[in-house]
Amino acid sequence: MSSPIPPDPKGDHKSADDSPGRAAGRLVGRSAELAVIDGLFGSAVTRGGALLLTGEAGVGKSALLEAAALRASEAGFRVLRVVGSQFEEGVSFSALNQILQPLAGEIPALPPRQAETLQAVRGLSEGQPTELLVIANAVQALLTRAAGASSPMALIVDDVTWLDRPSAAVLATVARSVHTGPLALLAASRTGDESFLSSTGTAAHEVQPLDDVSAHELVSERFPAMAARVRRRLVAEARGNPLALLELPVPLNDAQQTERGSLPAVLPLTERLKRIFSSRVEALPDATRRLLLLAVLDGSGDLHILQRAAADPDGLRGLCPAERAGLVQVDSLTGRLVFRHPLTRSAVMDLSTSAERRWGHLTLAGELPEGSERRARHLADAAIGPDDQVAALLHEVAYSTLHRGDAVGAISTLLRASELSSTGEAKGRRLAEAACLGANITGDLGNVRALLENAGRADPAGTESLAAATAAASQLLNGEGDVDTAHRLLVTAIDTHARPGDTDDNILREALNSLLMVCFFSGRPELWHSFDSVVRRCRPPSSNRMLPVILGAFGDPAYAAMPVLDRLDELISGLHQESDPVRVFGVALSAAYVDRLSGCRSALRRVIDDGRNGGAMALAIQAQFLLANDAYAGGQWDDLLGMTEEGLGWCATYNYRLPASSGHFLRGMLAAARGDGSTAREIADRLVSWGNPRGLGALRVYAAHIRALSALGSADFDTGYRLLRALGAPGEVPRYQPHALWLLLDFAEAATRTDHRDEAAAHVKGIRKTDIPSISPRLAMLTDAAEAMATAGFIDHELFEAAIATPDAERWPFDWARICLAYGERLRRAKSGVAARVHLEAALGTFERLGAAPWSARAASELRASGILTRTVIPCAGQSSQLTPQERQVAQLAATGLTNKQIAAQLFLSPRTVAAHLRGVFRKLNVTSRAGLRDALSGVTP
Repeated sequence: MSSPIPPDPKGDHKSADDSPGRAAGRLVGRSAELAVIDGLFGSAVTRGGALLLTGEAGVGKSALLEAAALRASEAGFRVLRVVGSQFEEGVSFSALNQILQPLAGEIPALPPRQAETLQAVRGLSEGQPTELLVIANAVQALLTRAAGASSPMALIVDDVTWLDRPSAAVLATVARSVHTGPLALLAASRTGDESFLSSTGTAAHEVQPLDDVSAHELVSERFPAMAARVRRRLVAEARGNPLALLELPVPLNDAQQTERGSLPAVLPLTERLKRIFSSRVEALPDATRRLLLLAVLDGSGDLHILQRAAADPDGLRGLCPAERAGLVQVDSLTGRLVFRHPLTRSAVMDLSTSAERRWGHLTLAGELPEGSERRARHLADAAIGPDDQVAALLHEVAYSTLHRGDAVGAISTLLRASELSSTGEAKGRRLAEAACLGANITGDLGNVRALLENAGRADPAGTESLAAATAAASQLLNGEGDVDTAHRLLVTAIDTHARPGDTDDNILREALNSLLMVCFFSGRPELWHSFDSVVRRCRPPSSNRMLPVILGAFGDPAYAAMPVLDRLDELISGLHQESDPVRVFGVALSAAYVDRLSGCRSALRRVIDDGRNGGAMALAIQAQFLLANDAYAGGQWDDLLGMTEEGLGWCATYNYRLPASSGHFLRGMLAAARGDGSTAREIADRLVSWGNPRGLGALRVYAAHIRALSALGSADFDTGYRLLRALGAPGEVPRYQPHALWLLLDFAEAATRTDHRDEAAAHVKGIRKTDIPSISPRLAMLTDAAEAMATAGFIDHELFEAAIATPDAERWPFDWARICLAYGERLRRAKSGVAARVHLEAALGTFERLGAAPWSARAASELRASGILTRTVIPCAGQSSQLTPQERQVAQLAATGLTNKQIAAQLFLSPRTVAAHLRGVFRKLNVTSRAGLRDALSGVTP
């Protein structure tokens, strides 16, 4: 598509700007970059687009953004500018408000809920900003509305690495959906810096330094009187950096520029630039420097705040000298004060004294409302020693930051609060809380020990506090898998410190969450019983409505899920509004065994994205494996490989060895289902060898499940039965064993195919006595299928067909295909060939799509026995007509190494009948052994 912007072959654009790369008001040497930008705007008119400009500091990214803004405006775009601030990156939504302010007049026209959300972000309503995805959707709606039918929108973002985290997360969501409307997103960042665009797949274009010809042209036009030799020296040392090319000549006097005076021996680029900016700031009047300092510390560019802080109606006139010096300007689109280069802000800070910075923070704090986060942070920055009042404010800010989804910011705030605490007890408590959040949420196990040691030095009596014990227990659990020590630490600490009304709800929540995972991985009912006792004794606050849901749906779903499912469904439906990653994980964990993970996908992806961006990594690991669980059940097996690979990589990096077992389990199940027996065995062996010495019963169950599924796929039903029978007595569905819900079909098939139908029937009867069939359509489907398999003497068509016809059964393709296979096998042996083929062909198609090779082979074998030719190995021409379909089946299975008993179990024949078939096969093919069969079988029938 052609661009609506007129071509500019020289890359020239008239402007009175002195940004890097500009000379006499035009960009030099940037025709290629401008062409790329023009292409972005041209395509964005119809389908949106995003581009990230990268490059070294001073290479001219900001100048390109300025040129892009003007070109976009001339092309009919509505332009919004956002500039990240190094000193505002800790203030939530400071960057996002740069978008919202110029569009404030259009917010009321949005749907009421979206309008209220954005007003909360702006601080103009009593409500708190809601979950980030909701904010992102509201911003997207606002941008779409502002663009209108004939006026596309250009969102231009400078210094993206300095955006505050919540704003960055919102803009990342906008970037991912940029192609849904006429929106062009153009951003700039230093090369190598991580930003909100890093994980969005946004195209990047690196802005290169100017070549020598362009560099000489830039300096010549900007400094026409400079001698050629001096210019060559500057060009050589600047190495194509436009900022250096324009700034290095500034300190040179006329004699030096005209070669009448000598140049300095060394022109170190970075130091010279710093001195240049410092000298330009130093030359300003004191009043101007104070205003600039306030602007730097505020970071928002809001002139109203500066005017109020100046306490003078004409106070902003003090900015004029800085504007004339080219250090700052007022953005004509946003009305905000912007610095022409980040180094100017650094120079202002470098030249200010600590007393001046404290004055600035106190002045700004005085202009902000009581209880606001920004006020608390300014007061903290102004403090010169312990201040318990400010420390208490920061403590509150830390947890509001956590619940908003910024776990890293919460920990940083707690650490600052500890520095401002006057007593060892308060200091130690806040350090321990930071350690607790680090172990449970951000994945910082490596730093937990140091934080706990510092907490112990500050308050030796607090080493067994609830926060310290939770941090230590989480480190032991996640890193070493030491469930016994972790359990002892947590129970003792909760009993000692968690008295009703006398405990921080946030830390108690983390302690109970850690104890929950201890109980799960231990696989021991007695630990679950102790959990119930602990909860009764500590009486968590009624506000913690998640705990009963987790205990019922995750801890004991067979018996306790039904009373909490309505509440769980309500929580899942509200996940789009939930910003607290701990609550998102709790809801998703509750959904795992009751087949409701699909409703948690988008929320889990947000947690994962936050982890990728350096946020809540511990929760991102868990979220990744929960999402992979959903992918396994839903048949997205190729996606599962990528998910588990990334999650296991994080586990290795952050030493989360126990959570890694969930990823290994899923990879083992996939290997078993796809017939990769060696990988399945290796993973199962690793889980057992690591888990058994640590008393991790869940890992023993994981390993047995992998091995059993591998055995069932290869028709080794005896091994499958033995493995599954060892996990529990038939007819007894143990309490606090959620994984038992995933073994229903496996045990029914293994027991039935090994002549243990009574045990299979007893097991189904036991299942019927629990809540299991009522929990979800999938579990009802599996229960019906298990009962149909266990039914002796006749084919229970009603149960099989009810299972196969389960609504939305395609959501669980592997389970469904296995039921079709089981039904087809029975129909085929009952001489109902036509009916059998329908189900066998459905099973084969699904297995082939999933890549479940051993199951495909079983389905194909049954189809061949029913007279349907499939792609499978048969005897070569001249011999194939001698074998009956049943003999072909027996021959093929015998050639793979199966014993007569295994072949009989798979084909529902007696071992004696199998032996008779093999004798006929040997005679017809003129072979005397199974090894000879492999040589005699060749060719493929289409």
